[in-house]
Amino acid sequence: MAIVYKNACIYTGETKIDKGYIRFTDEILGVGKMELYEKAEADKEVDLEGLSIIPGFIDVHSHGGYGVDNMDADPEKISDMTYKMLEEGITTYFPTTITQSDEAIKNSLKAIKAAAEKNSMIQGIHVEGPFISKEYKGAQPEAFIRPAELQTLKDWQESSGDLIRLITYAPETGDLKEFEDFCSENQIVLSAGHSGANYEELKESKATHITHLFNGQRGLHHREIGVSGYGLLEDGVSVEMIVDGYHISKPMVQLAYKAKGAEGIQLITDSMRAKGLPDGESELGGQTVTVKDKQARLADGTLAGSVLTFIDAFKNMMNYTGCSMEEAVRMSSVNQAKEFKLMTKGQLKPSYDADMVVLDEELTIKETILGGKIHEFN
Repeated sequence: MAIVYKNACIYTGETKIDKGYIRFTDEILGVGKMELYEKAEADKEVDLEGLSIIPGFIDVHSHGGYGVDNMDADPEKISDMTYKMLEEGITTYFPTTITQSDEAIKNSLKAIKAAAEKNSMIQGIHVEGPFISKEYKGAQPEAFIRPAELQTLKDWQESSGDLIRLITYAPETGDLKEFEDFCSENQIVLSAGHSGANYEELKESKATHITHLFNGQRGLHHREIGVSGYGLLEDGVSVEMIVDGYHISKPMVQLAYKAKGAEGIQLITDSMRAKGLPDGESELGGQTVTVKDKQARLADGTLAGSVLTFIDAFKNMMNYTGCSMEEAVRMSSVNQAKEFKLMTKGQLKPSYDADMVVLDEELTIKETILGGKIHEFN
């Protein structure tokens, strides 16, 4: 039996249908305007008049939430945490590791692999560090920062079951040709982050992605545009943005939007263990973090990830820039699916996975649908 959502405003990722229907089981069977809808005998119809449907969010940079960190290396806890993210509209998730010892990272990768075998939300892994710059470490523990090692990465990729899809590194830290070649050959996107690279070094690298634009990197300067400028200037380079109002000021979000357009930006949460919990002490990478007023900071005041939910990132981007809902969908789902070759994700079209979010007029999540299974909220 198929379910049909009727009379909804549908944002497919390619177009907007003001009054449309979407028919689905575990995958999408059809989508279109109501005047083209023909009921099948076995259909279960649900009227969504006044509501909107968008593709499920794809978060490619998040360390955890709801009391769990991916570095805990507990498959069951990681999986349970991931399912809680359905409440914020996330349907595809890249668990992200942090700079730690080889053994700790390897154990995390093994746990994520085990979780992914039973959890369809986990479609890749983001390895953030340890091959980064100490000068731009941000909240990454300095004691474990080290030069890029190809054999170590190969070992990690094997431990992950070939799930590593994104790696944050500092391109300026050595001769990384073989390292970058391996990533290119194994569908691992290279992201410049926690990096002091200059423009020329980045041009010579294979980096096609920028980790949390403006944060933890050489910034814009009128004689050296740095990592941030490279991300803004270069076509074909995607930039992540933490749009929580703290990591990037509203005018800087507007600048990035004008420079890159919706096609070049990917919203992320960069969330950590404390997301979804009350204010107080938490932990990131073995470091004590204090959460207050929606900000997570180390003792020295450094921002340490975020407690941002994806639905808030989605709403903030529209509020800060005036971008359309169609553009916000592109930055939340379409771009991620395209870059990471998630061939049945990121859009609402026939044969794609039935991963969707139902929103009311205030953009409050009413339902998140994962693989056709409906999860109701509010």
